[in-house]
Amino acid sequence: MMISPHNDKAQHTHISSFWSSPSLNLGLILVIPSVVLLVLVSTLVPHPSTFSPLSSPWKWRYGGHWYSSIFNGSSTDSPFMEAETDKLAPNMSFSDALIDKDVDNVTSKTRVVKRSSKLEMVEAYMARARSSIKEAARVRNLTSIHQDPDYVPHGPIYRNANAFHRSYLEMEKLFKIYVYQEGEPPMFHNGPCKSIYSSEGRFIHEVEKGKFYTTQDPDEALVYFLPFSVAMLVRYLYESESLKTDAIGRIVIDYIHVISGKYPYWNRSLGADHFMLSCHDWGPLASSYVPHLFNKSIRVLCNANTSEGFTPAKDASFPEINLLKGEADIGGLPPSRRSILAFFAGHLHGYIRYLLLNEWKDKNDPDVQVYDQLPKGVSYMSKLKNSRFCLCPSGYEVASPRIVEAIYAECVPVLISDGYVAPFSDVLNWKSFSVQITVKDIPNIKRILMGISHRQYLRMQRRVKQVQRHFVVNPTPKRYDVFHMINHSIWLRRLNVHIQDFGVP
Repeated sequence: MMISPHNDKAQHTHISSFWSSPSLNLGLILVIPSVVLLVLVSTLVPHPSTFSPLSSPWKWRYGGHWYSSIFNGSSTDSPFMEAETDKLAPNMSFSDALIDKDVDNVTSKTRVVKRSSKLEMVEAYMARARSSIKEAARVRNLTSIHQDPDYVPHGPIYRNANAFHRSYLEMEKLFKIYVYQEGEPPMFHNGPCKSIYSSEGRFIHEVEKGKFYTTQDPDEALVYFLPFSVAMLVRYLYESESLKTDAIGRIVIDYIHVISGKYPYWNRSLGADHFMLSCHDWGPLASSYVPHLFNKSIRVLCNANTSEGFTPAKDASFPEINLLKGEADIGGLPPSRRSILAFFAGHLHGYIRYLLLNEWKDKNDPDVQVYDQLPKGVSYMSKLKNSRFCLCPSGYEVASPRIVEAIYAECVPVLISDGYVAPFSDVLNWKSFSVQITVKDIPNIKRILMGISHRQYLRMQRRVKQVQRHFVVNPTPKRYDVFHMINHSIWLRRLNVHIQDFGVP
């Protein structure tokens, strides 16, 4: 479904007859206020001939990656920088974006005023939340000073435990998601829950259950969810024989046109308070067909690759979790009983794995055990649970379910990738509970890991067990688990954006 722009012709008022009128004084009284009003309108609203098809009666400010300095502890006074924008998606007139054409002027004005008033309230709450989080960031303790009956963030696994805790509590009070109802399953409002793309389906399922964060009132929402599943789009629309992906792009573009024509929310922010979500490798592809449609919106992606356009300031890294049985296998042997230094098993899948397998597969080293296929009768999970370090190389794409598998098995993850942004790295200090090895150091894996003292390994392993709660998938989400942490990542990026009406100073 495509929405065509409406080109309203400007109406010109002829005033020459006014000067010949015998009632000059009366004419001046009538015309001068109209002229003043016309000048004001012309100043505030662009003329239709120069108006972008989707130019917005709203304006928004982008605050940059303001929370980065807060959670890193480098500064607590990051300015909220303003960046005005006037371009949006094509094929939508501003009048259609703001109000329904079949509503009379009085009703239209009432709706706009009401919507603007709610928006002002939302942005006022957001401003207070930003201020509260910045103030909390001034506390440098390793343990949060905030009370919490379930869990108090503490320790070096956090960049700033107090700032994270304050932010999380603010999210629980304020965060609201509106899920667009347009679209039909299986490509919308549905997703796989028992596969390598489980993260995608689980999130869609939990959001649409409506028990956490969801609102039925779009005017009170902080973010708007585009509920299409990239995994399902690929399954039903990808033409494997022809290798054509055009149909995926078309349906995404049409969906944006539908919701931007029916609602004002996409247009007023250029999509900056909207998010899409994908654990499929093709997540970035689905949003890249018309880059200007998605260059402001939040993309929550497993394929969080900075070399492919992932922007940490506005995009969120999504943990890839492979739940073939629908539930996680959590726990492992104590450190004293883990006999393997490092372990990996996986097929050839991208150049990083090629380098890893080529270097270590046939060495028969009891310390560094690398397989492209496990020997018959050997359990993959038992190997994870018996290893001190678990190698997590990128495949064709940067994300790997092995990272979360390692955390579940209480094995210290070893990230081997280029350009990968780890999940929740805004608030989690990955260096405290994982090892990051560059691709060029693959031949030096054993030397690097052997160089980590036993005492340091024990500290890292304890931290892996602590951070585990943030990656657990619960049948019903529990505070601080992976579902809530994903929402927190989206919440942080919404804090970057300030939307306001032209009438707001």
